[in-house]
Amino acid sequence: MVVWAARDVRETFLSFFEERGHTRVASSALVPENDATLLFVNSGMVPFKRALTGEEKRAYTRAVSTQKCMRVSGKHNDLEEVGRSARHHTFFEMLGNFSFGDYFKHDAIRLAWELITEHYRIDPADLVVSVFREDDEAADIWEREIGLPPSKIYRLDEDENFWAMGDTGPCGPCTEIHLDRGPIPGVVNDDPSSESGRFLEFWNLVFMQFNRDAAGNMEPLPKPSVDTGAGLERVVTVLNGMQSTYETDLFTPILARAQELAGVSLGSDPDKDVSLKVVADHARAVAFLIGDGVLPANEGRGYVLRRILRRASRHGVLLGIDGPFLHSVAGAVIDEMGGVFPELEERRDYVIDRVQREEERFLETLRKGLSLLEDEIGEAKAAGTDVLPGPVVFRLYDTFGFPVDLTDDILRGRGMHADQEGFRSEMEAQRSRSRQAWKGSGDEGVAAIYGRMASELSTSFVGFQTLEHAAPVLAILRGGEPVDEATAGDEIELIVAETPFYAESGGQVGDVGAVKTPGGELNVNDVQRPSGELVVHRGKVTSGVIRVGESARLAVDTEARAATVRNHSGTHLLHAALREVVGPQAMQRGSLVSPDRLRFDFNHDSPLTEEEIERIEDRVNTWIEANDAGAIRTMDYKAAVDAGAMALFGEKYTDDVRVVSFGDVSTELCGGTHATATGDIGLLKIISETGIASGVRRIEALTGLGALHHLREQQRTLRELGELLKVPANQAADRIRKILEERKAAEKEIASLKRAQLQGGSSSGDSGSWEQQGELWCYARKLEGANGKELRAMVDDLRNQKSPAVVCLVSDAGEGKVAVAIGVTPELRDRLPAGELMKDVAKVVGGKGGGRPDFAQGGGTDVSRIDDALAAFGTAVASRLA
Repeated sequence: MVVWAARDVRETFLSFFEERGHTRVASSALVPENDATLLFVNSGMVPFKRALTGEEKRAYTRAVSTQKCMRVSGKHNDLEEVGRSARHHTFFEMLGNFSFGDYFKHDAIRLAWELITEHYRIDPADLVVSVFREDDEAADIWEREIGLPPSKIYRLDEDENFWAMGDTGPCGPCTEIHLDRGPIPGVVNDDPSSESGRFLEFWNLVFMQFNRDAAGNMEPLPKPSVDTGAGLERVVTVLNGMQSTYETDLFTPILARAQELAGVSLGSDPDKDVSLKVVADHARAVAFLIGDGVLPANEGRGYVLRRILRRASRHGVLLGIDGPFLHSVAGAVIDEMGGVFPELEERRDYVIDRVQREEERFLETLRKGLSLLEDEIGEAKAAGTDVLPGPVVFRLYDTFGFPVDLTDDILRGRGMHADQEGFRSEMEAQRSRSRQAWKGSGDEGVAAIYGRMASELSTSFVGFQTLEHAAPVLAILRGGEPVDEATAGDEIELIVAETPFYAESGGQVGDVGAVKTPGGELNVNDVQRPSGELVVHRGKVTSGVIRVGESARLAVDTEARAATVRNHSGTHLLHAALREVVGPQAMQRGSLVSPDRLRFDFNHDSPLTEEEIERIEDRVNTWIEANDAGAIRTMDYKAAVDAGAMALFGEKYTDDVRVVSFGDVSTELCGGTHATATGDIGLLKIISETGIASGVRRIEALTGLGALHHLREQQRTLRELGELLKVPANQAADRIRKILEERKAAEKEIASLKRAQLQGGSSSGDSGSWEQQGELWCYARKLEGANGKELRAMVDDLRNQKSPAVVCLVSDAGEGKVAVAIGVTPELRDRLPAGELMKDVAKVVGGKGGGRPDFAQGGGTDVSRIDDALAAFGTAVASRLA
């Protein structure tokens, strides 16, 4: 039997369709673009959705890809099955071939069968197919053209063999190819819809044939399309006659690393096997998610990543691994997959570092969970029960990441067990809350009107060559509805055939300017590309009437475009300088390029030092001064990346990309507008550097005249300070520093005098209120007007006067508030813990407090009972010494 390596299965699929007129398309990132319904890309068709529906026109009508996919949330929630099932995974690859109005059922079925039986060489005798019960055409193709007997063609219901993009819209029947493993004893009338285990579906051909309206009526699509999906992991399993995807070479190297770290072998223990498989699967998901720019967080995609990572880390605990380890397993993932998905190899250090940091953070949380568990076990035993309540088990699971089996293991060692029913009830309540709260994630969804218009209209961009251009008005939208004309005062969206206006993309904002027609004028304040090649110019009609079909003169605001150009090219130089000064991990996480400023978000774990900021500014401005020429080329994506061009997180690239370079300093893939040379930028000045999320920093900067105006404003402020301080501007900082030192000294002296006044004597001693009880010195006093901070300082002073000593000060702090401070000398911390004394005192004045054994603070609101509080202090001390 031929052993199929995953790389050969993948390449055979891609080459087969490429040789038959399909364009090979690189995988999109796991984060979907323009799809509010999905957290992650969960099938091969997602990146082609708008092409399949006709909303987007591509340069090809046939495509083939291997797409990165994740199924962990929403409809496709397979997470709990991972490790226990032979074929459930979080991350997987989906092989797919697509026809956008080109071939349909005949060729789709013929091509799939040819590849499966002649190239992959699966015996046709081992295969059966299923079709939608009403799809006579597909059934006829299988029987008459492919030659399958009717006994191998199963007609199934809509739930099994009919696909729909939603309640309305494109839909159609599908036909699936299944491996038939032979009859199961005792199972009669078996078919591929059963869970008997006889049939394994590994190939699905979706025929996008109809459009369904809100009433459920289906009309044939003018250009039906094909979407084929075949999970790589499952195909490799089938080709090698394996029972589990974990036996394939997609997993064995990763499992080997996990076994090495755990000192455990597959097959030695069923529970350990589950944990090893979870670790291998989740390491793949974690590596690819972080590689595509997702970071651990408490919501959205980041929360899913954190949950997966922590689940893998918990299983590491079950395997007996002490300390962070998943980053090493993620390294094995990159070793195996980096050749196919080069972004993984490019970001290896970053991915491994992020995984390790999150692991370390989680292990600390895990330790806190163990402490909570010990406390709950103690409470349960004190109550005379050997059952840990369900809500406690759930809290350990949800908040501290404890798997139930880990809690069970610990409980068994204590002769206890968990309330499983109560835990399941809490879990179901959480799932219900999640279902109600989940409304999708991702970029803003594309309005239906834009999708319809994009299938008929497109706008060419001519703004690299000119800032003024004439073009006919193709459409006008007012309030989201097409209209034939718009009058003064209307807020509209204008669509033309060609435009010099740049539509917002890649962080660069849309151009502003004006559109003039024979009958009216539009002030353009925003330009967007909502769907496909459709560009909309948003703004207000300032005069006259604008009509569809008229010729329009479009003029971009030249000053705003020039300022945006400076800021965009400045952003590229800033990125290059950042990576040079702080390291290659300073990858772009987001940006904003507008006429008035630039904003750049990047990965880094600590604030930049003043020296680093100055070095970055110096590097950028040295490059500006060098006036290196800018170069713009259009290249094949792979060739551009291989040549050193930087591809950025979160950006979607076509097969042909625009490469922007400035000398040997910066080369990036970018579709924006740029300077002809670095000298055009003039000057770059960083005005702020802040943290915006864990591991993400933000720089804001100005260029050109904006930077000059900022420096002038700073100079003006410094000059005014000098005048106020009556010193030269360059001496203002020294003068302010001296004033602050004098103020600090004065405040210290005032505080000392106030304490002495409150104590009724000098700051060096006040023996009037000290009482000696045996060897113990006790000081208790009522004060007026002292706040908590002042009481603390006074307690410290008084404790230093006697030993062993206990001090209690209670103050009417004003506005109906009582402040309390208690302190004891070190030798009394066990016998007279300040925190315990505080509980007795604070409750008398209607409040509470706490602190360390040697010092505690508290407060209350009942000023009338201060004397009672002092009496309670004396009683509490006496009772503890008795």
